[in-house]
Amino acid sequence: MSTLINGFDGDGIVTVNRIILRPEFTVDDLEMRVAEMCENVKTYHSDTGFIGGFVVLNTGRISNEGSTVGQAVTSPLKDREALIVTFWKSLEEHEQSHRSETFQPLFRRVLDLCENGNEEIAYRMLWSGRAYTPAEAADARAAKERYFKAA
Repeated sequence: MSTLINGFDGDGIVTVNRIILRPEFTVDDLEMRVAEMCENVKTYHSDTGFIGGFVVLNTGRISNEGSTVGQAVTSPLKDREALIVTFWKSLEEHEQSHRSETFQPLFRRVLDLCENGNEEIAYRMLWSGRAYTPAEAADARAAKERYFKAA
């Protein structure tokens, strides 16, 4: 496995929260509350198991080349669905962060935005990686050609 997130190894966990915004809230509301919560995690948990993370927002666009369930062109959850993905050394350290007095009020403010409640699922990383450099890509293609023909 190649490391995509610096400092995250195969023994860690990845947590994913799925948020669907209630109609009365905006993406700005989400960004502000998630930024406050994430800043808290970085400040208080960078030395107690937190490795990194990111937040993504549904753009409304659907890949027809990568989808096998119909050929929709837009998602009805555009600008309403977000994923909060975090990387931790262990589930135990993650759980401890959630019990933090500084974290809980900020977490509840994010949950107030959610139409769907919350279920945070922990995953084990099977693979991650960065793209090859142009030279690495050329070498990889040449090796495939050379060894694929030999097989």
